[in-house]
Amino acid sequence: MSAPAPRPLILGSTSAYRRELLQRLRLPFEVVSPEVDETPLPGENPRDLALRLALAKARAVAARQPSAVVIGSDQVADLGGEPLGKPGTHERAVAQLRRMRGRTVIFQTAVAVVCVETDFEQVELAPVRVRFRELTDAEIENYLRAETPYDCAGSAKSEGLGIALLDTIESDDPTALVGLPLIRTARLLRAAGLSLLGTA
Repeated sequence: MSAPAPRPLILGSTSAYRRELLQRLRLPFEVVSPEVDETPLPGENPRDLALRLALAKARAVAARQPSAVVIGSDQVADLGGEPLGKPGTHERAVAQLRRMRGRTVIFQTAVAVVCVETDFEQVELAPVRVRFRELTDAEIENYLRAETPYDCAGSAKSEGLGIALLDTIESDDPTALVGLPLIRTARLLRAAGLSLLGTA
């Protein structure tokens, strides 16, 4: 008797960074836009915002594809309890980086995995502590012109020239800062019944 076919895997995200990271696990997957409102709730802290949005993105796609295993993820820069999202414009990015220079920022990166048919739903958080250098205005401008990281939380594109903004990174999941914590993602996928390395 043949083994049942694996459930389809869907990444509920339009982020090119998350798509590239998930490809490292060498599992076939589709990409579907979750179309979720990312506006923070009144008084919502960055940690709770990241967890809520990751789960909301996975649930939104899973509701349309009930047999699939769906990954949702979100990242919010946490500056002293204040959420900093994607700047969207050059001016906002300048303002964000000026505020973060010389300070420690926690990038709250959450990942959720949902499958409606198996009633599976789990979400985990991978916080990353980042210490920014004392950046000059000229350094900020040069970085932004080179990278245009306006779609990155806190304007920090660490996989590129953004690494030059930083003094230290503290994390137990090395891809979390880029946008998808693969250690936690792999753990959740295994819990959802997907085999990453085959059977013993």
